[in-house]
Formats: sequence, structure tokens, C-alpha cells
Amino acid sequence: MDLARWLGITHPVLQAPMAGVQGHALAAAVCRAGGLGALPAAMLTPQQLRDELQALRQATDAPFNVNFFCHRDPAPDDAAMARWRAALGPAYAQAGIDPSALPAGPGRAPFSHAVADVVEPFRPAVVTFHFGLPEPALLARVKAWGAKVLSSATTVEEARWLEAHGADAVIAQGLEAGGHRGMFLGDDVTTQMGSLALWPHVVRAVRVPVIAAGGVVDAATVRAAHALGVAGVQAGTAYLLCDEALTTPLHRAALRAGGPTALTNVFTGRPARGIVNRAMREWGPMSPLAPAFPLATGAMAPLRNWAEARGDSGFTPLWAGQHHQGLAGGSAAAVTAALAAGWPH
Repeated sequence: MDLARWLGITHPVLQAPMAGVQGHALAAAVCRAGGLGALPAAMLTPQQLRDELQALRQATDAPFNVNFFCHRDPAPDDAAMARWRAALGPAYAQAGIDPSALPAGPGRAPFSHAVADVVEPFRPAVVTFHFGLPEPALLARVKAWGAKVLSSATTVEEARWLEAHGADAVIAQGLEAGGHRGMFLGDDVTTQMGSLALWPHVVRAVRVPVIAAGGVVDAATVRAAHALGVAGVQAGTAYLLCDEALTTPLHRAALRAGGPTALTNVFTGRPARGIVNRAMREWGPMSPLAPAFPLATGAMAPLRNWAEARGDSGFTPLWAGQHHQGLAGGSAAAVTAALAAGWPH
């Protein structure tokens, strides 16, 4: 499978969408370098999404990817939220925050027909999803634009499900990957496989193209992925220190320090990999008290804002993959070229 030709790009290198640490500038830079840039949309309002899409379209005429979450918003659970705020109580007291005054609400919006209304005029070449696929009518609408649909799988069962329900390609997300796990057929983290185990299993299990994700940071890891039979690679952590990324100074400092990572649910309610910090040590990394995704976000956000104003990243989700030590930084074009150099020509 010639993934690059299929996607209309030069190199079989996809930039992972990274909500909160990037916008259109990073996506456009990757596109101009011959990869597939991605615009993460889960944290954007409809107007922000429209503005970002317009800016991206103006910055490049190359194919690009727009990424969405397709979780279901949970029903409000006042008792669970009260237990979570009580657990955070000592930190609230230190920060002088009144937890009873905090608003309750989601921190991520799922893909919907209203969001599709914003995206449809731009007709992106690729649309990717995290946490499964949208309901059939929405999926059919996206495909009617001519978009290729990709989604993340963290197990062989999820990969087979995605193929059976209309995904055109599968992104096999190994356990090493930073950010949210794409798991959607269950919430047991013991089912999650490392990249070198997951990739070849998924390649054998499905007929659609498989894209390797999780630990892809340089030419050597790209060569390893190619050797295991995938059609291309997706990298996120490799781009976190790029000039075009919106990664904050505190997040950049944590990446350069090179500390350990862990899966945690304390920031959003779903397992995600980040650099270990105070919040993860005090309440997790995996807490049974964390409310369902994405409701946990609202309780942690005031602590994050308070700490960051003091130069402290103890309550910040420092998303990063396990292989984040020694990142080169520089331009997104240089990172894309370095990754592409590992793919045999």
C-alpha cells in the first residue's frame, strides 16, 4: 500500500493531532514539508474551528487532517463530582479556591452534525477520530465530502471493529503514545499493548492500511515500524518542541527535563499519558474517584490556572509519550524530514 499516494502527500508521515498544544501553524508546516498535518478540533468552539480551518486553508493547498473526539457526553453525576472535589480539597484550600463556586461542564466536545456544518465547506481530505467512530449518519456525511476516515485502535479487537464499521485506515496506537488513549471498547488499561507488539498484530488482523503510532520520534523508530509491516507512521511527541507548536514554556521545560511518564485519568477522566507531576502523584495516576470523561477537567482547571500563574506545572496535563527524552525541537519541517528519512524509498 502506497499510503503517501493514497493520501496525496509526499511522505507517509502523519502529524498526530495534539489539542491544547497546537493550532493551524503546526499543521500547515507539516503539510508544506510533505507530511499530513493535523488540526485538533475537540477543544475548539465552532467559531474557533472555522477560523482555524480558514487559516489552514490559506496557509497550504496540500491535503490535511481534521481530528475529532466521538465520545458520548456522560450524564451529570453530582455525587461523583462532590467526591472528586472533596479529594482535591486540600489543594483548593492551598490555592484559596472555593470548590462550591466552580462550574460543572465538559472540557471536550464530541463530533456532531453542528460541528460537521462548520467543517463541510472546507471538505478536508482526511478526517480522523479518537474513541471510535461517530454514528453511521454522521460517518456517511463525512465520507460524502470525499474525505478518507481514519481512527485510532489500541487493541486488535478495536482495529477489527473500526474496519467493520467503515474506517478507511486504522491508526494503531501503542501504549507508549502520549496524550489520550484511543481505547473505546473497554476501559481496562491492562488490555493495552506496546507498539512493537500491537502494530504487527493489527497489520495481520485487518485489510485496510495500518498506521503506526506510539514511540515514533525519529528515523530509527520509523524504520522499526516499517519493518513490522505498517503503511505509514504517526508522530506527536516529536513535534512538541517545534517552533510552530503552542506548547507552553512550562510544558517545554518538563519535556527537556526528561522525567518519567504514566497513564493518568486525573486531568480529564480518561487514561492519557503525561509526565508525572504533583496531581498524578497525589490523586493517581489512575484514580477511581475521577469523574467520567470529560467532566474531571472542570475540577482541575482552576488549580492548573493558579499554579501556572506561579510558574508551577504541578496541576498541568504534561502530555508526552514515553520516548520524549532528547527531542530535537526546531522547525516542524526539519522534524518531518527526519522522520521521513527513516522510511525506505
